[in-house]
Amino acid sequence: MSMIGKPVLYSYWRSSCSWRVRIALNLKEIPYDIKPISLIKAGGEQHCNEFRDVNPMEQVPALQIDGHTLIESLNIMHYLEETRPQRALMPQDVHKRAKVREICEVIASGIQPLQNLTVLIYVGEEKKREWAQHWIHRGLRAVEKLLSSSAGKYCVGDEISVADCCLIPQVFNARRFHVDLRPFPIVLRIDRELENHPAFRAAHPSSQPDCPPEATK
Repeated sequence: MSMIGKPVLYSYWRSSCSWRVRIALNLKEIPYDIKPISLIKAGGEQHCNEFRDVNPMEQVPALQIDGHTLIESLNIMHYLEETRPQRALMPQDVHKRAKVREICEVIASGIQPLQNLTVLIYVGEEKKREWAQHWIHRGLRAVEKLLSSSAGKYCVGDEISVADCCLIPQVFNARRFHVDLRPFPIVLRIDRELENHPAFRAAHPSSQPDCPPEATK
């Protein structure tokens, strides 16, 4: 596999972690290729030996860039910010930077892992929707509270940040599991603000090369 040239993102169309990175790459206007990894085909392509060499955690995303292979979405986005600071996705103000990381961690550590595919398979078909709804609602309640003191036009002030890259995919997941979002007006407002942004639209699952045709209907 090539380690030079255009970055390669190992991605699954509906993976919210892959989606975060796609948004960040688009916002920074970094050209990249996508190598789709199906999380469901043949028991999950992420479990094959070839991909295990890319990411020992057998998860997407992974990004090959600058001669390196990086895993974990937050780590990847921070690497992009540190190596390509133009079109910044982190505020200059130290306190605002902390608020961005705070929101990211609540979503990436406190919500998404609990409704991840691996966990839902373990929970079982009968209980997976109730399980996902509970943890997503609980986490978004915390995010809404944080946003009440940090949000401007976007999650932290009036500039798009890594926090927005994390929030929008999580709202999609909430809708997928039929979570009632009415208690979270700030979350909904930011989602509406960004739904037609070109970088976010291009990163949307329906815009991905591995999106099944029936999912776009």
